[in-house]
Amino acid sequence: MLRRAMFRCGELCSRVFAVEFDLRAEPLYFTLSSSPQVLHHDHQRLFGDCGKLFSLHVQSENRIEKAQTHAQIKHKLSSTLSRDCDVFEASSFIPDDENSVVKGFFIRDKSTTTLSEELLNTLRQSKTVCMFSYKREGQYCWQELWSPVSPVKESVRQYITPATAAKHHPSTLNIRNSDVFYSMDEAYKVLQECTDIIPESKAVLKLVDEQLEISSGDAYPVIVIEGLDATGKTTLTEALRESLNATLLKSPPQCLTSFRQRFDSEPPLIRRAFYALGNYITAAHIGKESLRAPVIVDRYWHSTAAYAIATAVSGRVENLPRLDSELYQWPGDLLQPNLVLLLTVNPEERLRRLRDRGQDKTVEEAELELNQLFRLKVEEAYKRIQNPACIIVDASPSPQEVLQQVQRLIRNKCHL
Repeated sequence: MLRRAMFRCGELCSRVFAVEFDLRAEPLYFTLSSSPQVLHHDHQRLFGDCGKLFSLHVQSENRIEKAQTHAQIKHKLSSTLSRDCDVFEASSFIPDDENSVVKGFFIRDKSTTTLSEELLNTLRQSKTVCMFSYKREGQYCWQELWSPVSPVKESVRQYITPATAAKHHPSTLNIRNSDVFYSMDEAYKVLQECTDIIPESKAVLKLVDEQLEISSGDAYPVIVIEGLDATGKTTLTEALRESLNATLLKSPPQCLTSFRQRFDSEPPLIRRAFYALGNYITAAHIGKESLRAPVIVDRYWHSTAAYAIATAVSGRVENLPRLDSELYQWPGDLLQPNLVLLLTVNPEERLRRLRDRGQDKTVEEAELELNQLFRLKVEEAYKRIQNPACIIVDASPSPQEVLQQVQRLIRNKCHL
């Protein structure tokens, strides 16, 4: 039953498993075979004879249930298991098969307690969770469908077979309309599926429905200012509003402020859909305001996509979708700006500015300070987005110098 529930999108032996054993390197990949296979050095480190080994995977036809179950399990594993337990992100996928990724966790328990078995026994009650145990014998290791008491009777021994690295990081297979949304309808559907469990979803959808259609008539230029926090966006956008006699808008829009805390606590699928809809509300505001004056926008789709891609893809910058990936393409139904400027400052200066401001940071901004890899991925994702692409602006000089530099760009590109 569990085996069928998890692998209905592909047979067990046709799938590749990936474990994020070391975030500075590629995931460890393996497949399953009916005959013993000698483990490679890195796989021996993962499947060593030190401790009990388990993996669990979350699968459901209901994507909201699947996302919430995965988030709940992640929290339980991090808050319950002892320090002698290592928990690694894991997944199973069919190469080059979009949306085939089944997310989960690999657990290596080096403790002398039965805490991990007890917790897994509790999690096992969920119909969306499939678990495996791993046994080592000499140079070989095998996987079995796991029961806390004893191996399941119908379980078949499948040997771990080291596999070559995937051409692209497996997480990239599931980004489209899961972490990044490329149409309003796709994001809208996610919140529609949440209305029974997240009442605020109805109010957000009502706000989306109330937006007027974007005007297609002659309009003034739209300039988007992007960048990480403390790169000078607020100072610059205010100065541009005054110097250009422009309208200043922010994304996500003010009308969603009261809902942000609620959706920030949800799994990525729901949280990203909420922010995607925020971009479409902003687009409606842009369409209306650009008929009267130039429009300056403080963040827009680039931010939504860059942070989502960097979060969805673990580990190194090299794990990001390839440079020519369609995942970096602007949504076809979202109003495009005339110019997008990406403000950059060196990491030390940005941290100094954040400390001087002394204000609360979002979870993702806090992560930027702690995790250099994440910051590098966000910045690289910004630079890879196309149609329109960002023009990079060094925001290290004084605010007046940055303003003058940006004004020249606007005159050249937008003829203002």
